[in-house]
Amino acid sequence: FVNEVDNSLANVAVEVALNYVKKNPQLGLSVDMMYVEGNRTDSKDLLQSLCSKYGESLNDNRPPHLLLDTTLTGVSSETVKSFSLALGIPTVSASYGQEGDLRQWRDLSPTKRGYLLQVMPPADMIPQVIRSIIIYMNITNAAILYDSTFVMDHKYKALLQNIPTRHVITSIADDRDRAGQIEKLRNLDINNFFVLGSLASIKQVLESAKNEYFERNFAWHVITQEQKDLTCNVENATIMFLRPMSDSSSKDRLGSIRTTYNLKQEPQITGFFYFDLTLRALIATKNILQSGSWPSNMKYITCEDYDGTNTPNHTIDLKTAFTEVTEPTTFGPFEIPKGGKVPFNGNTYMKFDMDINAVTIRSGASVNTRSLGTWEASLNAPINVANEAEIKNLTADVVYRVYTVVQAPFIMRDPTAPKGFKGYCIDLLNKIAEIVEFDYEIREVEDGKFGNMNENGEWNGIVRKLIDKQADIGLGSMSVMAERETVIDFTVPYYDLVGISIMMQLPSTPSSLFKFLTVLETNVWLCILAAYFFTSFLMWIFDRYSPYSYQNNREKYKNDDEKREFNIKECLWFCMTSLTPQGGGEAPKNLSGRLVAATWWLFGFIIIASYTANLAAFLTVSRLDTPVESLDDLSKQYKILYAPLNGSSAMTYFQRMADIEAKFYEIWKEMSLNDSLTAVERSKLAVWDYPVSDKYTKMWQAMLEAGLPNSLEEAVQRIRNSTSASGFAFLGDATDIRYQVLTNCDLQMVGEEFSRKPYAIAVQQGSPLKDQFNNAILMLLNRRELEKLKEQWWKNDDVQNKCEKPDDQSDGISIQNIGGVFIVIFVGIGMACITLLFEFWYYKYRTNAKVIDIVESSEQQQQHGTIVKNVRPAGKLVKQDSLKDTTKGQTLRTRTLMPNLSKFQPRF
Repeated sequence: FVNEVDNSLANVAVEVALNYVKKNPQLGLSVDMMYVEGNRTDSKDLLQSLCSKYGESLNDNRPPHLLLDTTLTGVSSETVKSFSLALGIPTVSASYGQEGDLRQWRDLSPTKRGYLLQVMPPADMIPQVIRSIIIYMNITNAAILYDSTFVMDHKYKALLQNIPTRHVITSIADDRDRAGQIEKLRNLDINNFFVLGSLASIKQVLESAKNEYFERNFAWHVITQEQKDLTCNVENATIMFLRPMSDSSSKDRLGSIRTTYNLKQEPQITGFFYFDLTLRALIATKNILQSGSWPSNMKYITCEDYDGTNTPNHTIDLKTAFTEVTEPTTFGPFEIPKGGKVPFNGNTYMKFDMDINAVTIRSGASVNTRSLGTWEASLNAPINVANEAEIKNLTADVVYRVYTVVQAPFIMRDPTAPKGFKGYCIDLLNKIAEIVEFDYEIREVEDGKFGNMNENGEWNGIVRKLIDKQADIGLGSMSVMAERETVIDFTVPYYDLVGISIMMQLPSTPSSLFKFLTVLETNVWLCILAAYFFTSFLMWIFDRYSPYSYQNNREKYKNDDEKREFNIKECLWFCMTSLTPQGGGEAPKNLSGRLVAATWWLFGFIIIASYTANLAAFLTVSRLDTPVESLDDLSKQYKILYAPLNGSSAMTYFQRMADIEAKFYEIWKEMSLNDSLTAVERSKLAVWDYPVSDKYTKMWQAMLEAGLPNSLEEAVQRIRNSTSASGFAFLGDATDIRYQVLTNCDLQMVGEEFSRKPYAIAVQQGSPLKDQFNNAILMLLNRRELEKLKEQWWKNDDVQNKCEKPDDQSDGISIQNIGGVFIVIFVGIGMACITLLFEFWYYKYRTNAKVIDIVESSEQQQQHGTIVKNVRPAGKLVKQDSLKDTTKGQTLRTRTLMPNLSKFQPRF
């Protein structure tokens, strides 16, 4: 019997089995046991002990019929296997591992497979339930902690082989490091914990975890070989608890063995496994001996006689004898492969069931235990679920920590939204979450940065959060940059290549219906008006007092076609019409008046020509004012201030371009000042233009002098506060600028994009989310979902501001600028209509006049009197009476119209 120093339970169980054999003579067994104990890590001492004991037995003519091996794993177990294989000793091993894990017993010949047997202990089978749980619950990450009651060294590769679950298998740390161990596992983005161990170890692990690790986004599965209840001092937790159950048909036998032979050590399943295995191996060996199948000339060699090639050949069929044992088991039957296709070693184990319960603990007390199902121990058996809804409630919600930077329209704050944010990226992440099936909690990064590296190699912003494992996802308009890819991973781009562009204030040319009046300043218009009245008045004076004017020389011009008397009204009209293409008409007759008219004509010609030219230029130049159209234009001027956001990728671009120019300048300076160069070598450098370009150096210096805005809102405010369109220009991501232009009518995007980079979602380096998100994004791209999101957030009427169409150089003069002339027409026509109405009223509705017939007598005529006869109403024709002039002997026929006889007396 070979055992490890720390496996005391095997010693107890084997002793109980031997005691059981003694007390049950009907078994027909007589056992002479030799005991060898070794250290798991010291193969040399163990081998020496084996060889010594084995040599003694041969010398005493008591060669062993069977080697019972209860070493668990490691070099001690492999040493025993190597010993039995080399010397040809029939062996039953209870070591851990499947067939491929038994390195010394690999590729055994059929003969050796008959007497070199391995049966896996329960502690080697129980971890397989983790595989079944992960498959059933579709768990994507797991941390598996175990104590000394389990051996997991050989499980690292095989336990979750071919399952897409990121996992860590590690032993439970000691008391001082246990909390830190759980914290480190959490930092590895693990939220599913499996704890294998004794109830005491499980209790310590649960109490070491923070209370927040028992929230809905974490799941705890504790697995033990013991059969007692779970207890721990935690505030609020619901834990999946798995423990073995004995075979119901063997309960009476189990109870009898426990009480009669005092086999009460924990874990009971392991103790009874060793008991049943020992008893079964002894009975199988006895049956071979009794049946005569044991070789009569059994050959034995000592360790000293073994040379590597002289292993004795035996034909002992211990495997068949072991299978045919009918002795009832205590805890559970042995599962032995049937037929010869499945190897015995690595596939034989004790059958038992694991009870799966959900234990709810409040304030350190277990308040509820619910049965979820069972698991039948096997290498690949699924769990038998009795309460599917309840077991799903124990599944850890996949909740990822998302950090972002607010930048419309990708990320915008919205208190009414489920997560407090809305935007293009939020909709994108929600669609990915539907495909990958996860939830998330989103926070805004404190410094508002996506992430840049300083001179010391330290990062800030979202990149820092991902490096420190404080974030699972970096979301937003985050550019893929080479230096960022050295510390984090990016998914496939979710947005087209985006470059840096320029945003400026949109030149606003104020429109005015009377813009034609603004061509000349007010004082100019006043001077023109004064000149108009002065010239008109002067022309009237000259015409009135000149002896050669028409009104003072009527007889001379009585035969002329035009008889124009230049009174004050005619002078005003003449000067007015002289400024029009119609002309002023007939000029004054006198030379002095004509000189005044000629002077006015010359003045009017100059004024009209100047006004026309200025009006055309005024309406055209205002629409052609585009001071900056590209980055080169911006770099060549000094009037416009410009800068990118502080800490943005645009700032990094200009800073690094300036650094590159500085390095090239240093290289050029070093070469140009190198006196060791020959004339031929110096001539080869003549192709390098001088001076070295310092475009970005000057631009970076100008940016620093202008001051870098700390936020997009600050940059927009600085643009709006500019005194003109050339006050401040902002350099930033084209998508941000394009959105600002869509939502603000006073901004414009200038020039072409440069330094184009894609946008992608950032994840931790090596995170499995990268592949999951890549598949989801490509799926959305094939469905054209990304195009729909662009339409929603960039071209939706609810987003886009309704702005007036800016003036185009090819467009004509707008009605807003020339509409005043139509107002002049309408006002003039209106005044003419009012004048017409007044004239009509004055003529028709003036004070009634009366028509009288007057006959003057000669006496009265001499006295200058009047006689009024036949007074009739005005407007009627009256009979004409004769007035006789007695003085001259003539009769006068008169018809006098008198407006008001009470006030006026006609004179003749």
